[in-house]
Amino acid sequence: MSGSSGGLRPAALTFLRGLARNNRKPWFEARRETYERELRAPFRELVEEMDLRLARIAPEFIGHPRRSMFRIHRDIRFSKDKSPYKTQAACHFFHLDAGHGTGREAEGSGAGFYFQLAPGQTFAAAGIWMPPRPALNRIREGLADDWETFDEIVRAPAFRRMVGKLDEESMLVRLPRGFGPGHPAEKYLRYQSFTVSRMLTDEQALGPTLPALLERTFRPLVPFVRWLNHAIGLKARASR
Repeated sequence: MSGSSGGLRPAALTFLRGLARNNRKPWFEARRETYERELRAPFRELVEEMDLRLARIAPEFIGHPRRSMFRIHRDIRFSKDKSPYKTQAACHFFHLDAGHGTGREAEGSGAGFYFQLAPGQTFAAAGIWMPPRPALNRIREGLADDWETFDEIVRAPAFRRMVGKLDEESMLVRLPRGFGPGHPAEKYLRYQSFTVSRMLTDEQALGPTLPALLERTFRPLVPFVRWLNHAIGLKARASR
């Protein structure tokens, strides 16, 4: 079974809409071939193409044919919502020397790039979401030592035009322990995630121009992601 060579098609969004209405194993299994053809295969092609593009703009980041695309199955072990499937498709591009997880479970993970397809909720993103405590502490130490460079990066015109400002998810009301009011990095030290995002229309995600759009989106965000990774202990590379 071959995938679409022209990128994602409207059928991918149709499938996800149907899955949102029928989030049950029998429905999914009856349409597994559609999932493989319209989502998994085009995403695999997208990952491969972005790997080539990242080699030019930020060689330490890769798209991996198996690890970059997120599983469609939800982890329902500790969730009240027992719906078995995610209603979005997504992939991430990570540092060569980092672990491959995300969020609090990803002890060795670093900052990277992300793309999600979902009807009405399609977006590109960069940074690190809810890093585990050791990584978060290192980022905060980096901010305490050199908040000016970070501030310059996130206030750069190209950065602001592309994503606006840092996502303000799960921010602390008070400064973390060890930092007093009036600290010059105060406005950044209250963040628990360091991510930025750009909403895309569903139509922008369809067809063969998506890799070029993601490259244009990610390019001005490279200094931001590299600053975070440097704080964590992951180095930039000039080549692979």
